[in-house]
Amino acid sequence: MNSSTPQTNSFDIDCTLGYELPQPTHFLFQIHAMHGRDQQVSAESLELDPAIDSHVYVDPLSHHRFLRLQAPAGAFTLRYRATVQIAPRRWSADAPEVPIEQLPDDVMHHLMPTRYCESDLLGRAAIRMFGALPRGRSRVDAICDWIHANIEYQIGTTDATTTARDVFVRGVGVCRDFAHLGVTFCRALNIPARMAVGYAQFDEPPPDFHAMFEAFLGGDWVMFDPTRLSPVEDLVRIASGRDAKDVAFSTIFGPARMLTMAPLVARSR
Repeated sequence: MNSSTPQTNSFDIDCTLGYELPQPTHFLFQIHAMHGRDQQVSAESLELDPAIDSHVYVDPLSHHRFLRLQAPAGAFTLRYRATVQIAPRRWSADAPEVPIEQLPDDVMHHLMPTRYCESDLLGRAAIRMFGALPRGRSRVDAICDWIHANIEYQIGTTDATTTARDVFVRGVGVCRDFAHLGVTFCRALNIPARMAVGYAQFDEPPPDFHAMFEAFLGGDWVMFDPTRLSPVEDLVRIASGRDAKDVAFSTIFGPARMLTMAPLVARSR
């Protein structure tokens, strides 16, 4: 990744999540902005209503920050605010694919099929559509072009069980589905790929966490967004992983009804 200027872009995050809980419930959240690489968190705060004990820990494998808490029955609201600086990201338009024998050890598992990204089942389709294209960044761009042109973005058409194969067959999905399909096609072509989630600005649909994907090209992770809803360089990253299973913004161990979800982000003034 090459940057032509040291200037950074600053973003303010204001994320509110609200639930109604019929019984005491344990939560595991991934909402904290990632700190490191080209992204730095300069200030952040967390408010819980009711005020309850919680703790944040860093996963030793993914280096993501997780928030754990036990909420009592009744209404529960979480508010996370942060100011984050992102260094300008410029990826080469002709970044090459990396031969498998030259891939770093920690990248290899991003070639494998996973629960939501069945690259083994969609391998023949990927090779038929993209296998003859010139290798490199342009081939991943072609994958994104195909997804954008052939998959309809429609809220409410998929759920937590929907896989890339489902989206390919049905031709409809939301941002996580677009990302899953991009990851799947890349892996089927022996291009390591992973899902990235975070805070993004877009006018429509209503505010939500946003999913993109990254492909390992030219020795670096290059970001792509087949939805084209937000500039890739403006994603305030929370986490990256093999698929949605690794990057869920909340995992709830018990019954809960969501009342509010407003993960807002705006450029700092």
